[in-house]
Amino acid sequence: MANEWSQPGNPPPPLFLGKKERDLVKQVNDELIERVIGQPILYFPIDLARTNFHSLYGEAIRKTFLPPVRVYALVNWEGQTTQTGRYGVDKRSSLTIHFHKRRLTEDQDLFVREGDFVQYEKLYYEIVTLNEPRLLFGQEDHKLEISAKCIRAREEVFNAK
Repeated sequence: MANEWSQPGNPPPPLFLGKKERDLVKQVNDELIERVIGQPILYFPIDLARTNFHSLYGEAIRKTFLPPVRVYALVNWEGQTTQTGRYGVDKRSSLTIHFHKRRLTEDQDLFVREGDFVQYEKLYYEIVTLNEPRLLFGQEDHKLEISAKCIRAREEVFNAK
């Protein structure tokens, strides 16, 4: 009977996909993004406590912002489009910003939201769409990045000065 098999109480941890490996990936990404390939941007989060949102629509005409936070991210400038409309020529530029999710949420206590503004170079952009396209090691519970699609904000909509 010494050769009898017994089922363990808990399943074994995933091979090469535990907390230590996730922490290593975070550390490497932090160093790469902040010291090598990332670009600094200023992030202007909305002050949810002081902004007066409409009770039905959940939107605010005048938004109040917290002080800006410097964030390092990967920025993909998508060019400039020109549209001719009823009131003249309209030039709009857009970009996609790839944020390192764990760096923002754990280290900087920052949560990316649609409607927030960012400053890249000397221009201001509004975040219009958010996406979380990459999983870390294919694990659903561990998202690696937040991609924010941004369009250039008009001066009458947002001016940080």
